[in-house]
Amino acid sequence: MINRTRLQRKIEELGKIGQDPAGGLTRTTFTPQELEARNWLIQELEAIHVDVSIDPAANIWGKSQGTQSDAPSIVCGSHIDTVPNGGKYDGALGVLIALEILTSLRERGVQTVHPLELVSFSGEEPNPFRLSTFGSRALTGKLTKEHIETVTDASGNVLTERLEAAGGRYEQFNETQREPLDFAHYLEVHIEQGKRLLNHGITVGVVRGITGIYRERITVQGQANHAGTTMMGSDRQDALTAASQLVLKLEKLTTESPIAELVATVGELHVYPNAANIVPGKVYFTMEIRGETEEQIASIRTLMETEFALIEKARNVAISRDVILDQAGVPMDEMVMKTMETVATKLGHKTLTLGSMAGHDAAHMAGITSAGMLFVPSLEAKAIAQKKKVEWTTLKVLQTFSMKRSSRWIE
Repeated sequence: MINRTRLQRKIEELGKIGQDPAGGLTRTTFTPQELEARNWLIQELEAIHVDVSIDPAANIWGKSQGTQSDAPSIVCGSHIDTVPNGGKYDGALGVLIALEILTSLRERGVQTVHPLELVSFSGEEPNPFRLSTFGSRALTGKLTKEHIETVTDASGNVLTERLEAAGGRYEQFNETQREPLDFAHYLEVHIEQGKRLLNHGITVGVVRGITGIYRERITVQGQANHAGTTMMGSDRQDALTAASQLVLKLEKLTTESPIAELVATVGELHVYPNAANIVPGKVYFTMEIRGETEEQIASIRTLMETEFALIEKARNVAISRDVILDQAGVPMDEMVMKTMETVATKLGHKTLTLGSMAGHDAAHMAGITSAGMLFVPSLEAKAIAQKKKVEWTTLKVLQTFSMKRSSRWIE
């Protein structure tokens, strides 16, 4: 039923839009390159004669009506925007699989019980407007007109203007929000963005939940002094060495944790005055901890509390902390997970149940409907070679959710 040649062709066609000199794709939110990709997708949806619409948050929808017109929709999709120098499968794979499913059903003249909808969410990736998962947050009422009215990027581009250019509507932005009764299920296929599937030699990952993310901005205040005339030891109040000790302790604690899907990162660090001949007087850095549950994240936070106090005293520095993000983990729907596992097993494929260590639109959709995610291995060669297993599993899941048991439309 799935036309693999056509699906691969669509992946390659979309993958040409936004190619950058470094060999990746740069289609950040509401840029000309991303608008070109949007137009491409709209044309593809129009070509298969589904109902195409763009909501006020510029999310793109393609709907195939069901035999029960008042039944809630089953939605399948992801996003087509990218990070700078991103890959052609990140997000786009989920959208294009949904497109292929709709195309195949239309070709066969198959109409499901529930309406089937493709969605391509706006601004899933971190972007210059600093509003990731833009479209799914708007759909679930977490992002409102008031949140976006004064937002600009570093170049002075006004978000509301770029939204309008993408087909969104600022004045009606709050009308993006949908009700739980509108949807039966949300399904998303995505590359894993890790190596767990590859390491296990498994091609279908069933996502158990989407990680919680906790971030603090840590400021270490020492005393800036001349690097030559300030003797080593107690004469120094070196903010950088104190901060370095904290960073290494954070790494040690999470590495030694028995919980594999508990990670911590310091990806941002600023040193002042940042001169070769001056003992650093101030450092601030961002501490991020990711875990499936609040308890997992709290276990590292508690251990770090002790370390902050010890280093503050031992190195004669002052440490201040500000929480900048405390986002709880989101479990996927148990029934959806079990259905995915059952379908894959019946098709002869092993599955690995795992947590998503990156954020996804599914995390927000889970707040208004039963949501599930399938992961495919991340390396491009594997993604190309093995994607059929994910396509078929996704299609069978849709069949289970939307068709009567007596249906026999998948061969």
